Amino acid sequence: MQKILKWLTPFITIGVAIFLIFFLISINSQEVFIDEEPFSLETQVSQTQPEENWLNHFSQSERQGYFYPVNEVYIKVDLKEKIIKTITYKLSATLKDPYQLFCLKEELKQHKLKYYLKKDKQNVDLLIYSQNVDKLNNLVRALQNYKISATIKPFTEDD
Repeated sequence: MQKILKWLTPFITIGVAIFLIFFLISINSQEVFIDEEPFSLETQVSQTQPEENWLNHFSQSERQGYFYPVNEVYIKVDLKEKIIKTITYKLSATLKDPYQLFCLKEELKQHKLKYYLKKDKQNVDLLIYSQNVDKLNNLVRALQNYKISATIKPFTEDD
């Protein structure tokens, strides 16, 4: 076994080295670019208009390889646009057993409301993000079928 390992390790090493050499030769271009000028650092800001289709520029290039399509990204943000605020409501419910908690969660799924559940030993508080008060009132009416008393009030940070 040691004789096999003694001779197999150098063969594998030589094989990997030959593979890497052929791989590096195949991915590198054989052409020599003599007519290109060396890169120079310009400190002036270019005010030229971009080409109509930047993809055409890369497809006409004679150099092979991958080019990143974006060098600079400009984002325009209108800070004066109207911001829509979502009203946060707090639904408080007193639950007597785990079945009522299960019913409450199923009703929230049925009404398609996202919520944050905060559970104490006696109370369960839900933060519900919604702008539709009618939908929340329908939820309270549906919870009365399961004998769950719930109240809805706007949530403040002081709570």
